[in-house]
Amino acid sequence: MAASATWSLDAGSTAASSGTRFLVYPQPPFVPGYERPEPVWLPFPPGEIAPGPESRLAYVRDPILPKAPYESPYLPPYRGLSHPRAEPGPDGHFDHLEPGSRAFMAAHAFACVHRVLDICENYAGRPLPWFFTSNFEKLEIVPNFPWNNAQSGFGFIELGEDDSSDIPFPFALNFDVIAHEVAHLVLFSALGPPRTGAPTADFGAYHEAVSDFLSLVGLLHFDTALDRILRRTRGNLLVMNELDRFAELTDERQVRRLSHSLRLPDVGSEVHDRSRPFAGAFFDALIEVYQVILFERGLTELDPRDFSYLRMELGAHELERQLQTTAEDYALRHFAVKAALADARDILGRTLARSWRFLEADGLSFGDAREALVLAARSGPDRAYADLIAANFAWRGFG
Repeated sequence: MAASATWSLDAGSTAASSGTRFLVYPQPPFVPGYERPEPVWLPFPPGEIAPGPESRLAYVRDPILPKAPYESPYLPPYRGLSHPRAEPGPDGHFDHLEPGSRAFMAAHAFACVHRVLDICENYAGRPLPWFFTSNFEKLEIVPNFPWNNAQSGFGFIELGEDDSSDIPFPFALNFDVIAHEVAHLVLFSALGPPRTGAPTADFGAYHEAVSDFLSLVGLLHFDTALDRILRRTRGNLLVMNELDRFAELTDERQVRRLSHSLRLPDVGSEVHDRSRPFAGAFFDALIEVYQVILFERGLTELDPRDFSYLRMELGAHELERQLQTTAEDYALRHFAVKAALADARDILGRTLARSWRFLEADGLSFGDAREALVLAARSGPDRAYADLIAANFAWRGFG
């Protein structure tokens, strides 16, 4: 990670310490409300990121001709002809690049990768160096080629296109897809690969669940997303008396993927299917921690700690009444509610990242992962929420 920013009254040094600006779409720009990218700051002084872009951690290579996806023993670096490298502006920033251009797409993918890594390292409170650095110094980012997939692996992340419509849409402009792939790399950095045998059935499913949840955490670091989600629901993330219905009111893919009622006995052994209850438990815990914070700050009458499991008890008329608010009333407390959701996001993100210290890749099970989460919560600054987090995972079948 970059050193902490040093603030000064000098305008030049203050700008330099803030990092380097990029523009990122929190959601693909065809999603209503996300048509314009949002500025983000990466923790590198202006001028430190070279054309490409390229940092000390990663670089972009944008092939001119279609390439085959990487697969051992064919690994980076890419040595073919590439499109011109994205250039920083005279001020060292990359937010001057025109959306829709090839250079913007390369810079967008680069910024998303670093943004997710920066979030994870901040929650973990420590650097999370790439797990492959004994072989490759940096991560290679391939931002686009004709391939209906995206993948990360030993020294690379490469992004194809969503060809489900008439006009293929590049995954390089999809923060969700990139965040999911970077999360896999972060997990390998934090836990390593299994060393004493084949991975357990839960190892891959845990990877998928955590990668899904971290993509949601990443989304909630954008003001655009926080504002849209909260204003549409008037801050009530338990809308329609069932969390599943919340996803119906949103366009955000991350929310749709995590808001459901599936428990462990409801799913099969396929790795993505098996991951869903664990990812859903993360979402439940996020929403209930958020609800507790609202109650403690006098922003709602509903305290989820009064219920054994809030999801199953939301049908009562009294609960409906407590959750109702008018648009006018909500507008007067939007920013307080937004701060509560940001705090809940950080509590769950911090607990997850701290839990990696208590886990090993060898023999990893969902039971181990759940116990590591509870231990991380109870041994850290968020111990007040440990029992709530444990209860949500227990209800999903991870007791």
